[in-house]
Amino acid sequence: MRVEIWSDIACPWCYVGKARFEKALAAFPHRDEVEVVHRSFELDPGRAKDDIQPVITMLTRKYGMSEAQAEAGEDNLGAQAAAEGLPYRTRGRDHGSTFDMHRLLHFARERGRQTELLDLLYRANFAEERSVYDDERLVELAAAAGLDADAARRVLADPEAYADGVRADEREAAQLGATGVPFFVLDRAYGVSGAQPAEVFARALDQAWGERPRLKPVDGGSGAADGQDTRDGGDAGEVCGPDGCAVPQH
Repeated sequence: MRVEIWSDIACPWCYVGKARFEKALAAFPHRDEVEVVHRSFELDPGRAKDDIQPVITMLTRKYGMSEAQAEAGEDNLGAQAAAEGLPYRTRGRDHGSTFDMHRLLHFARERGRQTELLDLLYRANFAEERSVYDDERLVELAAAAGLDADAARRVLADPEAYADGVRADEREAAQLGATGVPFFVLDRAYGVSGAQPAEVFARALDQAWGERPRLKPVDGGSGAADGQDTRDGGDAGEVCGPDGCAVPQH
């Protein structure tokens, strides 16, 4: 089963939601058969790379709230993160364009290090003092995730490297009806919007797993009617299973 998660590194609920989903996944009996793919979504698309400002300032300007309201919101998010065991700096963080981070995540996915880089980006953005909106900082994080630093630097230096992948993810999110993140899609059959409690993710995993498509056997031509499901008594060919292989009796 595949779970696709649309998220943005600048989104605190994505940070919290990822932890809640992973808690549910860790308890899921079939967790080793679940592929998790992280997809790109920018909360502030088109923002200039050099347009960086404090989070509190961004909140007051973008959403028209007072500074006190913005600080109260950050305090609440800090408490939500702490409940999931996540560090969270409620003051002093920056906000800017995440497009380059998403490009790096596509590069990391190609090399099998996407989850490692995403975790480092989240922690750097939400818990560490040094701003993540800096190319050399991103190179350091890429290297810490197991990627080649020079290759990561070349990706950042080329604004079109992996850009098509980011844009394709965002178009797909729109086609699926996602208007915010985090947005979880299970086997392209179920969608879960927002940083839901772990219990909600657990139910979604169970439901999606239980309703996966099942193969309908095709009649081998030895007695079953056309279209008959031979699992219910129709003829079936010889098979090999956990207990060995069927041995011909004649």
